[in-house]
Amino acid sequence: MSRSLTTTRTLQKSLFSSKSPLNAVARLCAPRSQCQIRQSSHSPLGNPPAAQRKKVTINTLRALHQKDEPITMITAHDFPSAHVADHAGMDMILVGDSLAMVALGMEDTSEVVLEEMILHCRSIGDLPMGSYEIAPEQALESAIRVVKEGRVQGVKLEGGIEFAPTIEKITRAGIPVLGHVGLTPQRQHAIGGFRVQGKTTTSAIKVLEDALAVQAVGCFAVVLEAVPAEVAALVTKRLKIPTIGIGAGNGCSGQVLVQVDMSGNFPPGRFLPKFVKQYGNVWAENMKAIEAYKAEVKSRQYPAPAHTYPMPPEELTQFENLIKSNRV
Repeated sequence: MSRSLTTTRTLQKSLFSSKSPLNAVARLCAPRSQCQIRQSSHSPLGNPPAAQRKKVTINTLRALHQKDEPITMITAHDFPSAHVADHAGMDMILVGDSLAMVALGMEDTSEVVLEEMILHCRSIGDLPMGSYEIAPEQALESAIRVVKEGRVQGVKLEGGIEFAPTIEKITRAGIPVLGHVGLTPQRQHAIGGFRVQGKTTTSAIKVLEDALAVQAVGCFAVVLEAVPAEVAALVTKRLKIPTIGIGAGNGCSGQVLVQVDMSGNFPPGRFLPKFVKQYGNVWAENMKAIEAYKAEVKSRQYPAPAHTYPMPPEELTQFENLIKSNRV
């Protein structure tokens, strides 16, 4: 069964079990001997990971932090991407509001709404712009919806000192919160675009103060985005909670990347932030497979007899005779 700590959720309610935050596999497929054979594309995606591990909890993350072992985190925006992330052994899976661009084709994260996040959730979920800024009560209501309807194990929201009362409202209700300071994409227009934060002493102090503020009100960890590595390392040392870096150097307690970016699941020419390392080329592999499929359909190579369902010869003969005699 899935063992990653998930902060949003993966699309389908049936993917979760009582023991796993992402439960993708526990209900997906019992042992092979118990799996029903289906003659359709709506089939389970395979067996649980071969190497079973204990469920990842907030206590697990704290233990990793205390041992100075980096925490691994990646985004997922649907069941397949969460499924592969869990099989790969990620410690945390985040359904981030970056799904606005990478899954829904929007211009930026400010466009995605709460209902869309809930639909894509089912792990640790981002509270989108407009779902928590009005008042702490609104934020708590949104967080409860994401937990109940999205069945996540925690929520993430952007902002530092100014949102400390909001975060406290949520944590006091027993909902784990992952903070997010430094570059906060939902506020890109207010900070002059997607710009590195903490490059001056004044700005670096603001990053530290924001991180300390969200720690003080109960965040179990905090994302540091687009912050100079030296600043992020010093902030990490000052905090008691783990830091998850994205564009913040390897001095953080862990790292997160958008799965679409790091796996190369995008067309050639797409802009990538400096901090992204591309580990694969999923787009090229998908193109290769889809182009081959198209060619075989056009040439009638596919489907071949191996991909069709047989009919007993006597039944086929009877059916053909009925058609010839216009009796059907």
